[in-house]
Amino acid sequence: MEANSTPVSATSVGLRYGLLTGLISVIISFGLFALSMEQSPLRYVSFLVLIGGMVMAMRHFKENNYGFMSFGQGVGIGTLISAVVGALSAIFTYFYMNIIDPDVVGRMTEKMRADMEARGGMSDEQIDQAMALSGKFMNGPIMIAVVLFTSIFFGLLIALVVSAFIKHSKPEFE
Repeated sequence: MEANSTPVSATSVGLRYGLLTGLISVIISFGLFALSMEQSPLRYVSFLVLIGGMVMAMRHFKENNYGFMSFGQGVGIGTLISAVVGALSAIFTYFYMNIIDPDVVGRMTEKMRADMEARGGMSDEQIDQAMALSGKFMNGPIMIAVVLFTSIFFGLLIALVVSAFIKHSKPEFE
């Protein structure tokens, strides 16, 4: 393994791979929205993209830092990647739902209502209350904050696991 003469920082790697991973996630989201498949199981492909981006970023960091990466550096890189991906996804989703295709919110709420009715166990009033509450979360700054927070939270959990496998700490007494 040939090491680079100038090590890279965790921040630069996290930002670079966060932007690349975020761009891929936005493209996938656009495809799902455009095909009206935003509620299909294919939406979980974004998690695989996020995991792949973290693995590639941590390997790049380790290769360019003499083969070493601590657990904390890996978690930091992964969390930064998920924050950048979350920010890009939140901004894209906001613009898509409010400017490009405002009907997507209606399609999503109709599907949620149909799912609640099919499951049973809820009265019409309870379903109406749940729909009113979810409508508040699908518009505006609350939606952006929720997307960003959930992206960072799940990204942190994924980063903990990925970093545990990829880390290679420097020996303490060398």
